[in-house]
Amino acid sequence: MRHYQMFVAGDFVDPADGEFLETVDPYRGEVWARIPRAKSLDVDGAVRSAQETMTTGPWSSFTATQRGKCLNAIADLVEKNRDRLAEIETRDNGKLLRETRGQLGAIAECWRYYGGLADKIEGHSIPIEKPDALAFTTREPIGVVAALTAWNSPLWFAAIKCAPAMAAGCAVVVKPSEFASASTLEFAALVKEAGLPPGVFNVVTGLGQEAGSALVEHPHVAKITFTGSDVTGAKVYETAARTMKRVSLELGGKSPNIVFADANMELAAAGAVSGIFGASGQMCTAGSRLLVQRSILEEFTGRLLELARNIRLGDPMDPETDVGPIATPPQFQKVLDYLDIARADGARCILGGKSAQGPGLIGGQFVEPTVLADVTNQMRIAQEEVFGPILSIIAFDTEEEAIRIANEVDYGLVAGVWTTNMGRAVRMSKALHVGTVWVNTYRAYSYMVPFGGMKRSGLGRESGIEAVNEYLETKSVIISVAEEAPGNPFIMR
Repeated sequence: MRHYQMFVAGDFVDPADGEFLETVDPYRGEVWARIPRAKSLDVDGAVRSAQETMTTGPWSSFTATQRGKCLNAIADLVEKNRDRLAEIETRDNGKLLRETRGQLGAIAECWRYYGGLADKIEGHSIPIEKPDALAFTTREPIGVVAALTAWNSPLWFAAIKCAPAMAAGCAVVVKPSEFASASTLEFAALVKEAGLPPGVFNVVTGLGQEAGSALVEHPHVAKITFTGSDVTGAKVYETAARTMKRVSLELGGKSPNIVFADANMELAAAGAVSGIFGASGQMCTAGSRLLVQRSILEEFTGRLLELARNIRLGDPMDPETDVGPIATPPQFQKVLDYLDIARADGARCILGGKSAQGPGLIGGQFVEPTVLADVTNQMRIAQEEVFGPILSIIAFDTEEEAIRIANEVDYGLVAGVWTTNMGRAVRMSKALHVGTVWVNTYRAYSYMVPFGGMKRSGLGRESGIEAVNEYLETKSVIISVAEEAPGNPFIMR
């Protein structure tokens, strides 16, 4: 049993009222750790610590180059502790160890990338029409940032939110999901080891309606960056609007993975399987709607099923496992409920379709990789985010029909297009109302490439150079060099 504390003002501390929450290993179904249950008093302490270091504390006087060195030090420690952090995260959320370990490599590079960008933030000189004035802009940190992260990839979300924020000169307070907080608290120890000034990086854990709400509502928080469901994101947006807080939202998806008749079917089938069954389908980018051109529907479905039938469920720590458990009991029940909804709406289950049991599946939170046929885009299973290993196959005839079906949802996060026709690839990339289009690949992420959604999939962009702009304000300065007062004092020059 591990006992964790919050990380506030550079130290690990217990919550003010001494309450803790239990953390359950989703594979074994056993409590393995206790995390603090923070309340408003704890959140206030973390925010004030962040504000102090930004205004009168050490962080306010750090040069951009010094900030970059701090982020590089974090990157080095993440790299050094990669295996340990990966094991902690896998135990906390059930994601495959080979995935978390691979992701930790990208996380280290993400911190290093923003360490390099820290002293590349520049303003501009503007040649305005006044000959006796100098005009320029500066870029300043937006203020204290509240980062609310999701349970499916806590350290990845912490990196793509906090690294650009800290590169911009902000201090952050992270509130991870109560279902997966351990890896973020382990990471906080590395931040301390890296020697950052107290208050630059803080972690408060607890329930969303308690710690999360207190953080969103805090008057000294200037910016909120949130990853989660669109329903919760809308509530965060509404609350933030009352005090004009800046907001970035990375929300849900109902992403189309579109296979044309001229595609490389072997690659496309592998991409379809990875796109929905990777991470047990628990990813905002899951390719849950598989649009297949009717002329190859039967052949492609056969290839897909052949791959899907060989998927191995089991211990996420085992390198031979392909699909791990559903992360939480509420999410497990939600996935099962959607299977009932799909059947009631007329979808036909051609693979899986129920909870999985058997040797090695000891936690009870496994769902069989499921493929549904005869799905129409009007069914709830095609319109609502499930966050589980359920693939819906939808047939189409023409390119125009594929575009219409793909866009007729409330979400617009990502899309996949499989074709050997590059003209079609370009046309599709322009026509799809999503933030990212993958052509002849899927789940191709990079911390260097802007990521975010349209419609109900969110606001703003994470990753890439654009992410730093989310944490900066532009200030305009005009300096007059005139030596004489104007003839008319009401007309300045």
